[in-house]
Amino acid sequence: MPGWADEAVFYNIFPLGALGAPEVNDFASPAADRVAQLSGWLGPARDIGADAILLGPVFESSRHGYDTADLFTIDRRLGTNEAFAAWVAEAHAAGFRVVLDGVFHHVGRDFWAFRDVLAHGEASAYRSWFHLDFGRPSPLGDPFFYEGWNKHYDLVKLNLAEPALRDHLFAAVRMWIDAFGIDGLRLDAADVLDRSFQRDLAGFCRGLKPDFWLKGEVIHGDYTRWIREAELDAVTNYELHKGLWSSHNDRNYFELGHSLARQFGEGGIYKDLILYNFLDNHDVERIASRLREPAHLVPLHILLFTVPGLPSIYYGSEWGISGRKGKGTDAPLRPALDPERLAEGAPHPELPPLIRSLATLRREHSALRAGTYRELHLASEQFAFARETRGERAIIAVNAAESPTEIVLRGEGIEGAWRNGLAPGRVFGAEGGTLHVPLEPNSGRVLVRSGPLSP
Repeated sequence: MPGWADEAVFYNIFPLGALGAPEVNDFASPAADRVAQLSGWLGPARDIGADAILLGPVFESSRHGYDTADLFTIDRRLGTNEAFAAWVAEAHAAGFRVVLDGVFHHVGRDFWAFRDVLAHGEASAYRSWFHLDFGRPSPLGDPFFYEGWNKHYDLVKLNLAEPALRDHLFAAVRMWIDAFGIDGLRLDAADVLDRSFQRDLAGFCRGLKPDFWLKGEVIHGDYTRWIREAELDAVTNYELHKGLWSSHNDRNYFELGHSLARQFGEGGIYKDLILYNFLDNHDVERIASRLREPAHLVPLHILLFTVPGLPSIYYGSEWGISGRKGKGTDAPLRPALDPERLAEGAPHPELPPLIRSLATLRREHSALRAGTYRELHLASEQFAFARETRGERAIIAVNAAESPTEIVLRGEGIEGAWRNGLAPGRVFGAEGGTLHVPLEPNSGRVLVRSGPLSP
């Protein structure tokens, strides 16, 4: 993994939604000037300590961005290639890395090569770019059948075994790197994307830019297959995502503890990997809507920034805004927001300062970025664990109960004085190998060893 990504805190923006683009592309209107509005999001991202921007789809598409029409052109509802290149340069100058959404598994029906097939049928020079059957009609009434993504026939599956198609896709990526200077890609639908293609893409990208970062969207399965076989740097940790919110809703930290031990504990299957952690994104309900108890946002964010992996915040969720899936639409998850007015009437104004403090702690302490994971205490509503590198230890303790409590920790590595990272100035000392950690309701502490470790 590139060194910059090891330390990154991501801010995830869905441009077509956040910038209020029309729902449908008419493919006739002149390019809008919405890309410039992305500059307004650099401040909110910086304010919470983020240093990498992950953007949803930005290329010409029919509706939502994943139904691509042209991989070489910024969506006219957002702006022009020149405007986008200028924004990436501005983001870089402000200290951000920029990662784009790479959609290579499928395209939209308006994709220029598929339109050629619609016009010329079996005579099309691009028929081999798709999975076609000219012996039966499609569910949408076309004179041929084609494979779609998950039976969504507005999304046409690509035949990634076709060399000419690969050349086209790689040429697009080269342009994104050369013209825009992007720093990485999120591979959409990586769990169903040909892994040999992903591996070839990884080699191609790193040949152009050695510190290029690649993350795959993977929901189920053994994450090591995408990192070790497809040579990606990270994948989305959906297992942890589920455990984070449901362990709070069910008041059952045993679920989260089991997942973390399975993934990162002694003998953990992912203990040597760095996965991408998140509480919400453009596909799932906003975390403030998912949680039954709003006060759980505090321990939840403490966990997000202290468990192994890369933390990500979805635009607007740092203020605890709500967002539920609508009937047949994900639009409520991708609202138009004014970054300059996020704080006005925000339901959870306490969150941004907390997130900023957590991002700072993570940046300052290697134990929180790359430390080993060891469970120290596990109960239904209380949880504590340790992160450790060769030169540093950290203890994280959270309380999801509505009443104050105290966690008593004993054992190896507990001795010594611990600084309270979220309340500088306070020191907790272990006496006789026992450390008492008081916790307020729905809260947590991040304790860092105040001196060098014993040999």
